[in-house]
Amino acid sequence: MAPPPAGSPADRPPELDRLLDDDPAELYENAPCGYFSATPDGRLVKVNRTFCEWLGRPAATVLGRRFPELLGVGGQVFYETHMAPLLRMQGAVREVALDVVRADGTPLPCLVNAVEVRDRSGAPVLVRATVFEATSRRRYERALLDAQRVAAESEARSRTVQHVVSELAAATSARQVAEVLVSRSREAVGASGAALWLAGERGEAVRREEEHGEPRPVPAVELVASAGLPADWLAEMAGAAAGAELVRDGAVHTVRLGAGLRAVWPGLAERLTAAGQESLVLVPVGADTAHLGVLVLVLGAAGDTELVDLTEPGTRGELPRADEELLATLGRQAAQTLVRVRLHEETVRHAARSAFLLESARLLAQAPGVAESAERLADLVVPRLADLCVVDLTTEHGLTRPVARHADPALAGPVAELGERHLPRRRGGHPTAEALRWGRTVWVREVTDDWLARIATDDRHREIAGALGLADLLAVPLVADGRVLGVLTLGTGRSRGPFRPADVEVAEQLALQVAQTLDRAQRFELEAGTSHTLQANLLPPAPPPVPGLAVAVRYLAAGRGADVGGDFYDVVPLSEGEVALAVGDVVGHDITAAAVMGQLRSVYRAHLADRPAPGALLQRLQAGWSLLGLQRMATALFASLEPGSGRLRVVSAGHPPPVVVTGGHAELLPVHPGRMLGAPAARAEEWSGVLPLGATLLLYTDGLVERRGVDLDAGLALLLAAAARSAGAGADELCDRLLAELAGGQRQDDVALLAVTRLTG
Repeated sequence: MAPPPAGSPADRPPELDRLLDDDPAELYENAPCGYFSATPDGRLVKVNRTFCEWLGRPAATVLGRRFPELLGVGGQVFYETHMAPLLRMQGAVREVALDVVRADGTPLPCLVNAVEVRDRSGAPVLVRATVFEATSRRRYERALLDAQRVAAESEARSRTVQHVVSELAAATSARQVAEVLVSRSREAVGASGAALWLAGERGEAVRREEEHGEPRPVPAVELVASAGLPADWLAEMAGAAAGAELVRDGAVHTVRLGAGLRAVWPGLAERLTAAGQESLVLVPVGADTAHLGVLVLVLGAAGDTELVDLTEPGTRGELPRADEELLATLGRQAAQTLVRVRLHEETVRHAARSAFLLESARLLAQAPGVAESAERLADLVVPRLADLCVVDLTTEHGLTRPVARHADPALAGPVAELGERHLPRRRGGHPTAEALRWGRTVWVREVTDDWLARIATDDRHREIAGALGLADLLAVPLVADGRVLGVLTLGTGRSRGPFRPADVEVAEQLALQVAQTLDRAQRFELEAGTSHTLQANLLPPAPPPVPGLAVAVRYLAAGRGADVGGDFYDVVPLSEGEVALAVGDVVGHDITAAAVMGQLRSVYRAHLADRPAPGALLQRLQAGWSLLGLQRMATALFASLEPGSGRLRVVSAGHPPPVVVTGGHAELLPVHPGRMLGAPAARAEEWSGVLPLGATLLLYTDGLVERRGVDLDAGLALLLAAAARSAGAGADELCDRLLAELAGGQRQDDVALLAVTRLTG
């Protein structure tokens, strides 16, 4: 027979049966957690023995009291503001951490779970709760929080070091190093303020070595950066900064506010006490054996903030060991960077000069002319390189002075008069004349009254030069391709100090750039003048008066390049009152295009001798194009007009159609374009019709209607609209209006415009 299963009634001891019979009450009273029941307002109506033992109170003293009365002040607030409302809204709360106050007044950390029992209508009837003792858990949580805090502080210190190292790596001056160290150190330890002093004007090492038994003086310290400290504190701390001697051992020292500090720096101690500060922290800034300076931090009241300071008074001046090590590390990092910066600063001037020359090259390259180049040169030089800048240029009329500039606005009057003075002669003793004559730099290292008297052209010249207060003068010739184009003269005032050899080198390199720029500008202006002359000679003169017609012509070259192009127009009166009209456009807008245009116009006029019809004229030009040896193709439109009858004949060689403006309306003539001149010859269709009285015939080149990125039809539509708006204007006014509306701004192509209005029949 099989044995009864374990735990069956036959196998249980009698005592266990008794306990199991009494299990509900026994479990409630002696459970390993506290139980209580309370009315909805929190008044206890039933508690178990375990909870009463934890409280150290008998059940009779607990029943009838509200549960919040068993809690500390903070727990009471939390119960009323959080737990009770949540219980009412949710019907249950889980693991609410509260401290129950024992009979002896000690807190007992607990976790409370509660549910609200409600009747059928949903009204609360009873609150049932379990209470778990959480002393060990609270101790564990606090230990965990302490560990997390220590880890967070350690991580914050590591981040501070990383940020400081990164920012110091980017520093290029002692001031930048100081600002990084002051701001980061102050932030790291929550100091009220911080300041950094470095030894000597250039940060020489602070040393006190014995010499013949006597201590050598310590170089004066200089405040380089500060934050959060009033000026009067800094003045008092100038003495405290000598505390660099206190940290020769390389350690961080905290000097508490007390008798010792009052004995050494009484004024500073008084100010610190009045402001609620508690201590000074002196941090050495040194590399190897060189002590470069000291960082001073003030610990104590941080002033007015929006945050509640939870630090106990009297403990703000204490610095944890970890923070001391952090500050010592920051001081060493800053010192190493200062050593690097000093080496870097030796190259800064060279880099600045190189950047200056690069900028000057860029700006000068954008100057459109000689005068603009001189003005930009003066803008560059004053006041970055010199206080005075004068440019003299050689021209066919002698020396000219396009610019004279001084850094001091108060001297604008004398400098302007200096620019208008007679320039020194080539054989004079003025440094400008000597630089011109010798073709090399002249450096007057000291400007004296006697020297001014020798080089001045007259008493007024000497008076003006003396008013400038120059310390020295530098005249650098502007030489390009062996030609001396002028002289760049620079001067420094006595407050700036004299030039250094490196400045002279920069001035000579700048003069070379300027000379090349001026040479290009002069060549461009010469080419521009040549192009103007060429264009004026290639285009026909103003159209002659034609009985019965009003004629107006306009020509605009492209908005870039030389002011010359390949567009043309022509008006030629023929026998028997007939007038030949033409517009054309040679490909390109340069001197070659202009030359081809001149040849084409000459050949065109030669063919008019026997008055051919426009179509026949075009055939002759197409047939003889190869014989002319012209290097460009061209579009053209040829027409003949009889003023009396208005008979009009037009032929096109790939050219835009003409426009007729009459009666407030503008329309394109249906002239079919043939092939361009220079393309294989093909017969072109000649259009014929009548130009009404009062109507205006408008011939133009494509520069008037073509735009980059815009369809030609759109350009023609704009032309018709603009012409219709000006339908009542005369020929001259119509041309001006069309050019203003359609050809303004930067043009990509030349524009030729011919307007003919029929006045009488």
